[in-house]
Order: sequence, then C-alpha cells, then structure tokens
Amino acid sequence: MNGRIFACLVGFGIVALAAVTGFAEAWPLGSHTHYITFSRAVQLPGVELAAGTYIFELATPDSDRTIVRVSSRDRRHVYLQAFTLDVARPANLKKDEIVTFREATGAAAPPIAAWYPPDLESGRQFIYR
Repeated sequence: MNGRIFACLVGFGIVALAAVTGFAEAWPLGSHTHYITFSRAVQLPGVELAAGTYIFELATPDSDRTIVRVSSRDRRHVYLQAFTLDVARPANLKKDEIVTFREATGAAAPPIAAWYPPDLESGRQFIYR
C-alpha cells in the first residue's frame, strides 16, 4: 500500500513539474515582446522587412539585454538576432511610439534606428556598418 502511495506522489510531482515548466516556457518573464506592424518596407542591419507584422523582443532578457531578435509573427523565421546599444528614450518621443527611423536615401526603405519597448526606461539602438 505504501508503495502505491509513493508511486502516486511521484507521478503527481512529475506532472506538476511538467506543468510549471511548460508554463514558464509559454510565458517568459521579462521578454519585452512586442508585435509591430509596418505599412511599408523597413530596413534592419543586413535585412529588409516587407510590410507586415513582426515580433521584436529581447533574446535573453534575464541575462543580457543587448541582444534583440526580430522574427515573423508566427516565430517560424528569425530575420535578425543582433547586438544592440543601450540608448536613452528621447524626451519628445510619445509612449506609443516604439521605433525611430534613420534617414533613407531616395525610394529606399527607411532603416529602423532604435526600438523603445514601452515597458523599459531606455531603448535598443541597432548597429549598422
């Protein structure tokens, strides 16, 4: 009888651990994930994004906030994963404005200068070469 109780407790413990682990992966703490929709093409270092919705997020939010990942809305394609620089949020930038652009030449897609997650005090500046 004691063996059955012990086996049940171990079984429940494994199920509980799996449930907690699954929850932690589904809802990462501090990921600063934002869905951003562009009405026209934009540029990031080394890539041009067509008009559409993309996910901007910190790749390793709990250990290093310098790496930004930009992926497709369904997360099947990563367009950019790169180091960025910390940049202060401009005082005149509204809270709902979360990206700024650099000047574009001619009809070229405008390059994104920085991403400002609304839940952070500062933003992430993209590094162009």
